[in-house]
Amino acid sequence: MNHPLRITRLRRQLTRAGFPALLVTHLPDIHYLSGFTGSSAALLVTRKAVRLFTDSRYRDQAAHEAASARVEIVAGPPALAAIRWLAAQPAPGPVAYEPAHLTLAEFNLWRAALPSTLRRTLLKPIAPPILEPLRHIKDEDEISLMRQAAALGCTVFDHMLGFLQPGLTELAVAAELEYQARRRGAEAMSFETIVASGPRSALPHGRATDRKLPRNGFLTLDFGVVLNGYCSDMTRTVAFGKLTARQLAAYDAVLASQQAGIAAVRAGVTAGAVDEAARSVLRAAGLAEAFSHSTGHGVGLEIHEGPRIGAAVKTPLQAGMVVTIEPGVYFPADFGIRIEDMLVVRKGGSEILTTSPKALIQL
Repeated sequence: MNHPLRITRLRRQLTRAGFPALLVTHLPDIHYLSGFTGSSAALLVTRKAVRLFTDSRYRDQAAHEAASARVEIVAGPPALAAIRWLAAQPAPGPVAYEPAHLTLAEFNLWRAALPSTLRRTLLKPIAPPILEPLRHIKDEDEISLMRQAAALGCTVFDHMLGFLQPGLTELAVAAELEYQARRRGAEAMSFETIVASGPRSALPHGRATDRKLPRNGFLTLDFGVVLNGYCSDMTRTVAFGKLTARQLAAYDAVLASQQAGIAAVRAGVTAGAVDEAARSVLRAAGLAEAFSHSTGHGVGLEIHEGPRIGAAVKTPLQAGMVVTIEPGVYFPADFGIRIEDMLVVRKGGSEILTTSPKALIQL
């Protein structure tokens, strides 16, 4: 990963915003800028240096992972140590921080750590955020890692097709899926695995329960893995036994909606236009009211990043963004269907990373 290049881009943004330094405390941002993956850190980026503050648990790890930063091993909260270090510098200038991941209680601790003469002048919020937009556009190294994470997820889904059968509990399905992901190299799951069967498939975020898989009906699996720090995300809905004509028609409509959304993805198109491409198919099928969420979201070091693929969102897609397209329909106490892929935005279209089949699978 080219962390020095990322730091250079960040410094350009800081200069435009009129700040000589940025204090970074959100761990995914620290990972993005330095490579450090520990659970306790603060990163101070100035015009001339990068300093990583962490504790003694990560002495060796920080030296290895954050080779381009000066590592400061401290006792106590790293952010407070960074602020005290700043305050001790001659004529410290205003230091930017991004408030989106900062609580009021944390900020009050920061202020209390400063001499009274610096409490109003040293720390300044920066708006709009500058790190988040940098992370939205992935370089080819990041895309390669995300391609591997997506491929691992697809391999796990292929395994599950041979494991699923009526009578298994949703909890057993989730356990097998997560075990297989770990066995194949996943560092973690991207989020709590969604296993929703029968009438529970109408819950967009249905957690696994002790409910048994039905002899006739749908099963929705929504899951992702973390590999090399990057997340994957995919959803497939499969069927058991016989489906009604209404269920079959709804599945066909969701699949057509998802394909229309994917076809609309390319650099320069707004996120809202992609959402409308998918939503219009369901509207034409008389299913608009059953589609209750946005069409997709960005993915990267975190499972939910920008941009949001939603109605009227004017954000233009840019080459290198990685987004999901995941329309669905939900009929409470009856059934639900969702199909989701993760794809890279390219100049003339997109590259689909989750390549598992989407035609209806009946087990």
